[in-house]
Amino acid sequence: MNIELYTPELKEEWDAVVDASRNGTFLHKRDYMDYHADRFTDMSMIARDTKGRPVAILPAHRTDDGILCSHRGLSYGGWLMTKNADMPAMMELWDAFTDTMRNAGCRELLYKPSPHIYHTAPAEEDLYALFRHGASLQSTLISSVVDMTDPLPFDMAARQSVRKAEKSGVTVAESDDFEAFWHMLTALLAERYGSRPVHTLAEIRLLRERFPQNIRLYMAMHEGEPVAGVVMYNSRTVSHSQYTATTAKGRELRSLPLLYSFIMENCNTRWFDFGTSNEDGGRLLNEGLIRQKCGFGGRGIAYNTYKIIL
Repeated sequence: MNIELYTPELKEEWDAVVDASRNGTFLHKRDYMDYHADRFTDMSMIARDTKGRPVAILPAHRTDDGILCSHRGLSYGGWLMTKNADMPAMMELWDAFTDTMRNAGCRELLYKPSPHIYHTAPAEEDLYALFRHGASLQSTLISSVVDMTDPLPFDMAARQSVRKAEKSGVTVAESDDFEAFWHMLTALLAERYGSRPVHTLAEIRLLRERFPQNIRLYMAMHEGEPVAGVVMYNSRTVSHSQYTATTAKGRELRSLPLLYSFIMENCNTRWFDFGTSNEDGGRLLNEGLIRQKCGFGGRGIAYNTYKIIL
């Protein structure tokens, strides 16, 4: 097994492997990863068999202090495996991979595998390889997910909120008004958490332009005024709520349950992911937020990060 560092000349091949992989999504395409390339020192890798064919690819970057990360700019990733990446091949890959990291002067690996809901076929060979190479669990984030083939119903409080919003004249629809939503989101994050969105308005517009079928905005309106919004990231198997925001008026009108009800009714993926409810790398649980998501039928899926000392 040969481990090759990614270069921009390999972009077309890289994206083709993402499409053919069992556990990759549009977040791993270079047009998504490279929008923030200036923030990271890329050290993505391609594993090839003896005939030079790609077996798996790893979105990754290296820190100044010698840590290889897969990938702090993405919610999940790890080795994206083709159909040829069976367990024996992955064991050979990991042996070559750890040698490559040590030869490059890396002292530690932080690895974020794709949760199983993003798999189009079984793809957890990397988890066994992590165990065999002495990985420890670094952090766990808990996300609230609905199986859309057998969804749990909204609880009574959520159903009452949907009826209240409908009676109050709240309407919901898909929208392109990212500016109005970003104004709402920025104000909410500043007020509640003293933070800002991970993406700027210019960045989310760029990504939306590059991935119009994957990145969608839905808005709740009342008397012509936006009162709630959700930005969805849609992959092959998961519809993921990337950003959610409401105004004070939207909260008063209970507009968010109606908005989520609309999005879920139009969902065409196996899984609906409301996102994580943690702070401080998973050490803190936002109980109010996760109770709301449980009320929408969400149940727990772990987003794990593993560490290997090289």
